[in-house]
Amino acid sequence: MAALDTNVVVRLIVGDDTRQARLAEKLVASEPCTIAPSVLMECEWVLRGSYKLGTDVIAASFRDLLALQNIDALEPVLTQRALQGYEMGLDFADALHAAQRREGERFVTFDKQLARRAPKAGVLAVTLLKA
Repeated sequence: MAALDTNVVVRLIVGDDTRQARLAEKLVASEPCTIAPSVLMECEWVLRGSYKLGTDVIAASFRDLLALQNIDALEPVLTQRALQGYEMGLDFADALHAAQRREGERFVTFDKQLARRAPKAGVLAVTLLKA
């Protein structure tokens, strides 16, 4: 079993380095692999910033990757919640952070935009901390 790093996941999605992409594909075909939520968060940042991919493409790529036979999310429920928030308009990191709160906890932020977008994205219990 293998836990995949960001650079391996990016090669699987983008395939821009043919040699590395083939090695990553061979690994995934040969044994079960997991992807941590933090790896997806970093991948989103790389795919958006360096590859200029949009939210729809990134979210679909993550879902397609996680649907492959030998790849699982390390934390499936958390990953699903973060992806849903992301697809509904939240920054991936914000969606992941908010999804990691304990049941019954509020996610408190100074980020006005996050507090405004969260309910529309189905991420409840986000509270704006005001002075």
